[in-house]
Amino acid sequence: MAFEKVKEIIKESPAFTQLTDLAAQRLGGKVLYATDDFFAEKENLILPTRGIFITDKYTDRGKWMDGWESRRKRTPGHDWAVIQLGVSGKIKGVDIDTNFFLGNHPPHASVEAVNLSGKDLPTDWDAITWKEILPKSHLDAGSQNFYECDSDEIFTHLRLHIYPDGGVARFRVYGEVFKNWDLVSTEHVIDLAAATNGGKAIACNDMFFSAMGNLIMPNRGANMGDGWETKRNRTPNNRDWVILKLGHKGTVERIVVDTCHFKGNYPDSCSIEACTSATDDLQNLDWQPLLPQQKLSADHEHEFTSELHKLDGITHVRLNIFPDGGVSRLRLFGKIVK
Repeated sequence: MAFEKVKEIIKESPAFTQLTDLAAQRLGGKVLYATDDFFAEKENLILPTRGIFITDKYTDRGKWMDGWESRRKRTPGHDWAVIQLGVSGKIKGVDIDTNFFLGNHPPHASVEAVNLSGKDLPTDWDAITWKEILPKSHLDAGSQNFYECDSDEIFTHLRLHIYPDGGVARFRVYGEVFKNWDLVSTEHVIDLAAATNGGKAIACNDMFFSAMGNLIMPNRGANMGDGWETKRNRTPNNRDWVILKLGHKGTVERIVVDTCHFKGNYPDSCSIEACTSATDDLQNLDWQPLLPQQKLSADHEHEFTSELHKLDGITHVRLNIFPDGGVSRLRLFGKIVK
């Protein structure tokens, strides 16, 4: 196991942050336990977006902070929290974000992981045989602290240790979703592109206002920022696009294009192409029409079935929008091909 700090000279986020945040609340992640969350609730650790700061906001326990913050420890030991991943998977990196925790951040942290396959949760978290995936490591105040991992094990739960106490704004666990496709029938209809089923947004030409990965998140969009939105394009006949990798090779039978919350900025129309590829190399792919160009409307779920071309065993799709704008969710319902 090798977990090492990403060097501070890197100005952009490391490559692993393009993977799925396995612990995200919107994927079903939960913070199950914390030794102490006196100042700020443990559940904040997995909320979307980075933590914020409100200067004059206080609670009856002290300064309001957007994160998990324990009280100043006056006894031996340290604090820790247990996180249940929304989806099990292989962990490739973590971000222990101390945003706005400046005089109250923990100077060090470590991470342990375990695969709990049963439905019943333990009553004693210390009795579990945890595996250390990040040794006790330095944290900077008010910063995203990125660490890489090269483990190929499947984990379901993590324990974040902070030494000895203090506050962490967010905890991100980036990795590859694991789904046991041997248990999925070829007759079962499933959203082949869903992040919870291992779908990935791997490339797009523009995501100026919001990220392409939002397209395949669970539920409908929470607001206009919870979707994929491109900037206004002034080029005649422009087309913006995003490429999704399906969680499993399959045949699409029904498509939902949802423009929820996009009212003055939805695309005029869209089309979808598909291909079959053993890799994510986007060069020289043989794209075939899956959904011919269709008109879209504001803040609406558009469902397409009879309009689809039948393509067997596809692995990637490309959503094209004309000329630009925002789409909240894209659902590709179909059956896997084994």
